[in-house]
Amino acid sequence: MEQRVVMTDPRRLDYFYEEAIKTLRTNIQFTGRDIKTIMFTSCFPNEGKSDTLIQLAKEIGKAGKKVLLIDADMRKSSYIRKYRVRQTVKGLSQYLSGQAEQAAIYYSTNFENMDMIFAGPMAPNPSELLEEKAFDELLAAARQAYDYILIDTPPVLSITDAAIVARKCDGAVLVIESGRVKYRDAQKAQEQLKKSGCSVLGAVLNKVQIRKDKYYSSYYGYGK
Repeated sequence: MEQRVVMTDPRRLDYFYEEAIKTLRTNIQFTGRDIKTIMFTSCFPNEGKSDTLIQLAKEIGKAGKKVLLIDADMRKSSYIRKYRVRQTVKGLSQYLSGQAEQAAIYYSTNFENMDMIFAGPMAPNPSELLEEKAFDELLAAARQAYDYILIDTPPVLSITDAAIVARKCDGAVLVIESGRVKYRDAQKAQEQLKKSGCSVLGAVLNKVQIRKDKYYSSYYGYGK
């Protein structure tokens, strides 16, 4: 892969957080060898979904598995800004709209065994683009080249993008911010995913306060 980006992780090391992400990685790996393409969503914006996802991708890479992270949130992407990517990149929206070839949107990163597809410029019609055959072709090609494909999607209760992506994935994980999301909202999000026909693998309870000024993510399975 010729195209490469350097990503700077702003998160400070935290033992409890790191251990929780390792637990999440282990749970993902025990879902079965046929579970390769996994989408992540949340009920609402700003629940920490993207941060959890990139930390998980890094941990999977450290474990020796080749992982591709796809940012399918073409409405409000944060990866380039948050992880200080200085290079000019082409992204998913440009590929799905015919402005870039598939090979032009894969980027290797400075994180071990982790490649990235960025969202690209904000698109006026993300739902329609995700329905395109080109997205199916992208996922099919990725399955041949990677051990895991992790897909970041917008909140499932807000727009249809997540449900569209879910139909194309082997499993889904719901990220829930502790103390913010009500039980009925989490249940509604779970039902939305189930209606798509995608298996709900579990949930990440995020931003759990275990002592003052300390937060971590923890994995909880809904079961199948």
